[in-house]
Amino acid sequence: IAWRRHVHENAELSYQEEKTAAYVAEALRAMPGIEVRTGIAKTGVKAVLRGGKPGPVIALRADMDALPVEERNELPFRSKAKAMWQGKETGVMHACGHDAHVAMLLGAAEVMSKIRDELPGTVVFLFQPAEEWGGQGTPSGAALMVAEGAMDNPKVEAVFGQHIGSAHPGGAIGIRKGGAMAS
Repeated sequence: IAWRRHVHENAELSYQEEKTAAYVAEALRAMPGIEVRTGIAKTGVKAVLRGGKPGPVIALRADMDALPVEERNELPFRSKAKAMWQGKETGVMHACGHDAHVAMLLGAAEVMSKIRDELPGTVVFLFQPAEEWGGQGTPSGAALMVAEGAMDNPKVEAVFGQHIGSAHPGGAIGIRKGGAMAS
């Protein structure tokens, strides 16, 4: 809850996730056995956890950027962040759930780091910038992370991402093989 609320309150636009990336990297560095690399695709973070047993290399991915939307509620952790968007200052908030995605992936990393001796294979944690908008002539954060080698060393065999939503009842998980949403 604390991770999610911190990221929510400190929302940053695409390729501006500097404080978010630093926060994520600090949390990951506190977890045993996790190697952290920052600055991938400008503000992306890659962390690697090598399990104690042989197995595949899989990646788990979360997006970190927020939207140019002013948050209008009275929650104590609401975003009051402002940023320049298309030439004018605007409010910035996590209106799409990326704050929850970051917190969920940090939670997965924390749990897996505690059981790393029992873990088969290697897990790569990818915290992606710029899922919402790469900018004029700039690729999305996913494409730029791949181009900058985030899927190598170790070579990732499969990537799993998640997205919160209301298509399923609370407590349910929906899965699908292949692309989903805008992918």
